[in-house]
Amino acid sequence: MILEVIATSLQDAVQAEDNGADRLELITSYAEGGLTPNIGLVEQIVRAISIPVHVMVRPHSRTFVYDRYDIDTMTADIKAISSIGAAGVVLGPLTSEGNIDQRSLEALLSFAGTMNVTFHRAFDELEDQVAGLRILQGYSQINRVLTSGGIKSALEAIPEIRRLVEEADGSSLTILAGSGLKVEGILSFIEQTKVKEVHFGSAVRFNGSGLEPIDCLKLRTLAGILHEKV
Repeated sequence: MILEVIATSLQDAVQAEDNGADRLELITSYAEGGLTPNIGLVEQIVRAISIPVHVMVRPHSRTFVYDRYDIDTMTADIKAISSIGAAGVVLGPLTSEGNIDQRSLEALLSFAGTMNVTFHRAFDELEDQVAGLRILQGYSQINRVLTSGGIKSALEAIPEIRRLVEEADGSSLTILAGSGLKVEGILSFIEQTKVKEVHFGSAVRFNGSGLEPIDCLKLRTLAGILHEKV
């Protein structure tokens, strides 16, 4: 079982690694759903820890629809992130009609090289997630989809996430479940959905707030539960 944890600082990153995280999603602007972090921070964290660092590539929080200026900015960020040696990037362009923007996606992927690519929760805005998943399966560079099953909390979307896991089975894509997950009951959620990767943010921070520091005891407890599950 892979545990991905959101980090917004070097302290977060070190504490996440020390307390059992298998991978980081590095962001800034937690309250806006996550934006591209400062490249200096990316470099610091990649040098400081050994677990994979996946970096958010999202230039603003207004929409997931990006114009050519946004794509130019995202391309520059991907180049910089790649040059630093981060393990992956996290992105998700949509069209104004609410579909996957394949043209923009292909432009961005052309600069991702051998990095891992996660299609983030823009996926949850798709009307037909299964159709969206089939589109993403056509891109071998995309390794995973972060999703709450189209609902605010993944805990309320167990049938939807189970269906996505079944649809992705045998392909290059892994379903990464996130949003609203809790330490309590996580094994039941995993058993019902059959996910192999989970994504935690505020649930492993003090007071359940994305703006608070990581609660090392809570994260260590979660990691212990997940890593005992083979």
